[in-house]
Amino acid sequence: MASVRHEIVIAASPEQIWDVLRDVGAVHERLLPGRVTGTRIEGDQRFLTFPDGHVVRELVIGIDDEARRLAYCVVEGARPPVEFHHATFEVRSEGDGSGRLIWITDVLPHTRAADIRIRMERGATEMKQAIEAAAHG
Repeated sequence: MASVRHEIVIAASPEQIWDVLRDVGAVHERLLPGRVTGTRIEGDQRFLTFPDGHVVRELVIGIDDEARRLAYCVVEGARPPVEFHHATFEVRSEGDGSGRLIWITDVLPHTRAADIRIRMERGATEMKQAIEAAAHG
């Protein structure tokens, strides 16, 4: 299994960053507007709809407010297709009023790691832009 880690500093307080991440039903509005066009929650499942109509089904495993940690897995609709996908987001303080987003994804087959890394880097940059715009707008 491959484990891909990506970290990015966001010019917003850890509390602001966490507030956006933990709002699992508003991905299309707060975290990835434009990239995700709709979010639907059914129990512990989250359905993300993309501009081309593609839907990804995820299982929200845990939201830990004290640790500022969100765990989820992609159950269906992963692009690129994978056998297994589990990921976590953690938010830590940078000590200067900004926060660090740590995104870790475990994926099988391990040959998908390079594709996953590219998507995580692009996604983290888009998340940073959305969160900073909201925090400073």
